[in-house]
Amino acid sequence: MLRLILAEDSVLLRAGLTELLARGGHRVLAAVGDADQLVRAVAAERPDVVVTDVRMPPDFRDEGLRAALELRSRDASLPVLVLSQYVATAYATRLLTAEGREGGAGGLGYLLKDRVGEVAEFLDALRRVADGQTVVDPEVVRVLLSARTADLPLSRLTPREREVLALMAEGFNNQALAARLFVTEAAVVKHASSIFMKLDLDPTEGNRRVLAVLAHLRGARA
Repeated sequence: MLRLILAEDSVLLRAGLTELLARGGHRVLAAVGDADQLVRAVAAERPDVVVTDVRMPPDFRDEGLRAALELRSRDASLPVLVLSQYVATAYATRLLTAEGREGGAGGLGYLLKDRVGEVAEFLDALRRVADGQTVVDPEVVRVLLSARTADLPLSRLTPREREVLALMAEGFNNQALAARLFVTEAAVVKHASSIFMKLDLDPTEGNRRVLAVLAHLRGARA
């Protein structure tokens, strides 16, 4: 069971998420409607995970994201899952490249709200963030890949390697990749090594690998 703080300004969605999380075996310590309440609730309750919307009152811009970054600056071990209504790669970038990311930091996730409707997938993403992993919505990865279709190094990848690269960017480790692709971990390692060589990336693991891949897809070096 995870102990969570939930921040969502929509009363109906907040109630729905609270019920969904409870049915998933988790406990919502506080469900709040703005970023200030989120920061106060986290200080009071010390949750296992924070789930927050990007846009919150009063201006409905990026208050939730800024609150998440503030919380992470105070405690880099705090797992945070950010939900967004739209694909906004800039928001994902700000979250995932936040200072203090390395050195035992907690998990981070960026998902579209549509993903909540896929309950098993959403709860799995939440668990992975709580376990210290990085989770990126596949639609965000698709947009980043589409923006780099003319990139020469990417054009060198085989269709299977592009599939592996996309799953890497979503935050899946080698074991999870093997299960999703119905191949052995040895095959995943072989594909990953080829990808790293073709894209001139360091053969890192875990969250650093996700950040390196995302940095390449954004057109910048990690």
